[in-house]
Amino acid sequence: MIRRFLALAALAAITLGAAAVPAAHAQRVKDLGGFQGIRTNQLTGYGIVVGLPGTGDDNLEYTVQSMKGVASRFGLQLPQGVAPGLKNAAVVMITAELPPFAKPGQKLDITVSSMGKAKSLRGGTLILTPLQGADGQIYAMAQGNLAVGGLGAEGADGSKIVVNTPSSGRIPEGATVERTVDTGFDRSPFLTFNLARADFTTAQRVQDAINLRFGTGRARAIDGVSIAIQAPAGRDVRAELMSEVENLTVEAAEAPAKVIVNARTGTVVINSAVRVSPAAVTHGKLTVRIDENQRVSQPAPFSKGETRTEQHSTLGVEEEKRPMFLMAPGPKLSDVVKAVNAIGASPADLVAILEALKEAGALKAELIVL
Repeated sequence: MIRRFLALAALAAITLGAAAVPAAHAQRVKDLGGFQGIRTNQLTGYGIVVGLPGTGDDNLEYTVQSMKGVASRFGLQLPQGVAPGLKNAAVVMITAELPPFAKPGQKLDITVSSMGKAKSLRGGTLILTPLQGADGQIYAMAQGNLAVGGLGAEGADGSKIVVNTPSSGRIPEGATVERTVDTGFDRSPFLTFNLARADFTTAQRVQDAINLRFGTGRARAIDGVSIAIQAPAGRDVRAELMSEVENLTVEAAEAPAKVIVNARTGTVVINSAVRVSPAAVTHGKLTVRIDENQRVSQPAPFSKGETRTEQHSTLGVEEEKRPMFLMAPGPKLSDVVKAVNAIGASPADLVAILEALKEAGALKAELIVL
């Protein structure tokens, strides 16, 4: 009796657990896209790296100009006509990404890449450099010692070895944020959520999930990408609303049927929405083989002839016979794969079969050849 009770209790627990698990294809709204204006911003800068062990740009003209500009900041003026050799310096481009809501004083990782003839940036130090956004405003200042993962060495005879890319490196937390990007999310009467992939069905489902949680009419799908959400006043209230919206679960619509073919690598990817109409398929293989041999012709005894060689060709034709198979109406992805594997088709053969099925109108999918 006790065993039976325990078994029933375990079954009930499993049933309740299964009911609590969301649908297999349900996704959080935050995984489907993001709010408009809440994004990263790219920053770039032009600077100079010093302290290189003779692997810099040497007397490259704009390296000399950049170094003169840096020296002038400290009141040092080089004499006219002097072109210093700068083997220990290199001009570089600095790139970074400014995350949304980044505040002054926060740190950013930066990437530093050589622009000139520098062979390696290993051991270099980036001089203080401003980082600008697309609007030309300065949003961060960068400086620090480079961490370079590559290396290079060169012999006197011109031989050299290069590992990875020594002309590029990173500075972890090498930039400090100086200005905040205004997202404007607290001023607009609506918050707009944009899907990463346009789909009217998914947009409608996101709208319905928001209205179910916050009330009818709170959200409306503008098109296949954007959902407008009525937002209350106040940054804190809006932040709470956005958090709740991002954590709603929605069953995303099935993607359109597509077959992706990479003709260079032979890679074929078929998504689960692909269907095939009834069609009979056969794919044979014909091999023509030609063997070239030389024969030696000896003259008859006492005939005063000469020994000669002559070409002898052997031709053969082999055809591998493979039976025709029938594509049943509306098979799923697994059925298509099984049918193609049944005839032992290689990736190249599979591409030919799919193209023929598409031409015949039997393949119900978009065929994309990369």
